[in-house]
Amino acid sequence: MNSLEIQNVVPIVVSLFLAILIPTSFLILSYFLGPRNNHPSKLSPYECGIPEKKTFGDARHRFHVKFYLVAMFFLIFDVEVLFLLPWALWFQNQMAYGLFSMFIFIGVLFLGWYYLVKRGGLEWE
Repeated sequence: MNSLEIQNVVPIVVSLFLAILIPTSFLILSYFLGPRNNHPSKLSPYECGIPEKKTFGDARHRFHVKFYLVAMFFLIFDVEVLFLLPWALWFQNQMAYGLFSMFIFIGVLFLGWYYLVKRGGLEWE
């Protein structure tokens, strides 16, 4: 391997190493340092502070459509923002074109967010 290939591979290897090391170390540390309170009230499931009446039930429980809409909005905007870093890395040598296209991308993202706010997509009733 020449130095250019090594220079391209090292950041990927370091990122993968850190992506494995950090969560693993946090899990191990929380296992050894975390409290061990196995009280029945700690182990009982509840949601939003309201205890469930029964632990086993129907899988066809209805949720308000706002939950699904907020989840979809989050996915759409999260995936769009996720494209910003690879795009910035791709256009780092073409500064003017990359910056211009990035402003267009962020402008479209902002217009989508503005439309969502004006339509009341993030308002809870």
